[in-house]
Amino acid sequence: MENVTLGLAILLAAGLLTAKLGQLLKLPSVTGYILAGLLLGPSGFNFISAATVGSRLDHFTQIALMLIAFGIGEEIEISKLRSSARSIGSIATMQILGAFFVVSGAIFFVAQFAGLNESWTIKDHIALAILLGAVGVASAPAAILHVMRELKASGPLTSTLMAVVAVDNGLCIMIFGLSISIAGQLVGDGTNSLTLALFHSLSEISFSLIIGIITGLLLDLFLPKLQRQGEMLTAGLALLLICGEICRYFHLSSLLAGMAAGFIIINRDTRDVRLFRALNAFDPPIYVLFFALAGTHLRLSAAVQAGWLGLIYFLARIIGKIGGAWIGAKIANADRHVQYYLGPALIPQAGVAIGLIFLIDVDEKLNIYSGLITPVVLTTVVLSELIGPLCARFAVEKAGEVAQSGPKREECGGMSDKSCDLWHQVAEGIRLVPWPWKKLIPPAGSSGFVTFGASNPHSVQALARIATLLAYHFKAVPMSIRVLRQGSPPLSEKDRERLFSPERQEVESLGYQMETELIKYNDVADALVSAVEYNDARAVVLGFPVEGTFQGFQHILETLARHVSCPVVVLRMYGVLHTERILVSMVDTDELYDLEPVIEALSLIGEHSITLLCLIPAGAVIAQVEKKKEKLRRWAREHTASMVKIEVVSTEARQETIVEEAKSHDLLVMTAARKSPLKKLFFGSLAETVARKCRKPLLIVYRPENEYNV
Repeated sequence: MENVTLGLAILLAAGLLTAKLGQLLKLPSVTGYILAGLLLGPSGFNFISAATVGSRLDHFTQIALMLIAFGIGEEIEISKLRSSARSIGSIATMQILGAFFVVSGAIFFVAQFAGLNESWTIKDHIALAILLGAVGVASAPAAILHVMRELKASGPLTSTLMAVVAVDNGLCIMIFGLSISIAGQLVGDGTNSLTLALFHSLSEISFSLIIGIITGLLLDLFLPKLQRQGEMLTAGLALLLICGEICRYFHLSSLLAGMAAGFIIINRDTRDVRLFRALNAFDPPIYVLFFALAGTHLRLSAAVQAGWLGLIYFLARIIGKIGGAWIGAKIANADRHVQYYLGPALIPQAGVAIGLIFLIDVDEKLNIYSGLITPVVLTTVVLSELIGPLCARFAVEKAGEVAQSGPKREECGGMSDKSCDLWHQVAEGIRLVPWPWKKLIPPAGSSGFVTFGASNPHSVQALARIATLLAYHFKAVPMSIRVLRQGSPPLSEKDRERLFSPERQEVESLGYQMETELIKYNDVADALVSAVEYNDARAVVLGFPVEGTFQGFQHILETLARHVSCPVVVLRMYGVLHTERILVSMVDTDELYDLEPVIEALSLIGEHSITLLCLIPAGAVIAQVEKKKEKLRRWAREHTASMVKIEVVSTEARQETIVEEAKSHDLLVMTAARKSPLKKLFFGSLAETVARKCRKPLLIVYRPENEYNV
């Protein structure tokens, strides 16, 4: 694919989709991103060609690496790590030495005794072992950081891990420089001394850190002068990218520079972390692209080419990392979880290792080994990028440092948050509190009906109560309608009485008498429409399905809303239904006309408090807010006898605002337009969206379409 924009779109969409599918199997998102890239790249369906990956999309990798490095610097806060500095140094050193010596030893043994190349001497085998040992030291800070952030992990293991990863890449550069020099002397003329190699490595590390420190100081100097988050994000990103390009131009480590910049910001006395927060909101799509692009670079053919040598390198590196980290933690007497679980979290290996094998390939004296080193390392990259994030997740989960996805809900017997939500909407989890006030006195001369469709025995009493309260307001009579399938056997008087018994008991507990109607129809929706029209209904009350298909209920609701002129009120049960604290939410004060019957019916009975919440677009001026408040106050004085609280909130996200406000209330009341399916497809329905998120009982009043519907 040569269209870069389309390639980016496909990578983003496929990465997100694969990550979501992976989450069902408890896989980290980063594994899903990499799998998406692998499937789309040259090793998969080849939608993203090698040319596009290499020449047109790699600049996104550079941006992502700088953001990742900067984020790692945030984790190296001296005040938090001071107590564990000794263990960090010990672990970092030992896991690096462990990986280097175990990998080098295993590769030398195999090369020496398996005869990899008949023309090679023992010096060649030593050079090959040293080079692969040096590459094996490198880790994948991007994958590790992403897993930690996704899990919101925190604790001794997490903080030690991030500090070790930061140190790891600095020491890796030094060891690789020394290894290149040693290998060059073994197979070349020996002109490059170890002293010179050490000097070059230290120079690269030092200058990378200096550039990063200068960048961090500049960020700390200029960013406090900017107040808007957008300006701060723009300036901060510009400085970080300039830092990365300077490093790339002078062949320095942008990873070390980015870490140093983040380290400076987080450890300054001013400690202004707003840039970190701004970048956190900016970098998710960059991360998806980075890991998906990493997946496109993976070559499954390399694994076949490397064969058993690649597997030995992969296993030896794991043993070296885990064993070295354990020894280092033991020496430092680190936390028990750090001793046992830090090693597995260091398994991922990716970008840095790929960069190192490129350096071997361009070295004239050592490129004879690249034909073997490249497939071996790429095999490990494929395996470790797929398995490594799982190991990192396993480590922090076993250490107990993963943020809980949600509190256990005691009212559901300790269920998880999601399971409790489902339980509160099924028969076992819903209930109606007994009527706490005096019985109602039906007004003389009642006429008309408030009908309700009674189909589920678990919610019928709640529907009966709402219908009775509305009947009191409309000076009407509550009527329960039951629909039987055409052709079903006739009911005896005793069976009919038993059928309507639950709602009758509820209506009588409120002081009313209830009428009943039993209809036989092939279509429930047509039956309800017929009953409403025949009985001159003032309102219709339906119950959101406690059990059964939502599609069937939607058909009934849309048919009723399309054919009847009276208000259609839908009750969505959630947990316990009681009505002392009522939240009425709207996006326009004109909605009060349609909400009026429900508000008055609820407010004129017992002791209720009502909050009228009007949502207006973000950025509204004070005069607009006051005008809305005055209109709501005037309406409340004319229509309710309860205590009314007025709130006008400017918001960027209506749904989240309503759901948050509903937490402090017992019942939420909203309106929804009777939109056609096509209009609903384009414009949506705020009330129906809130119904999927709100953890309170909800009354939705479906109104006819008018000029203020959008």
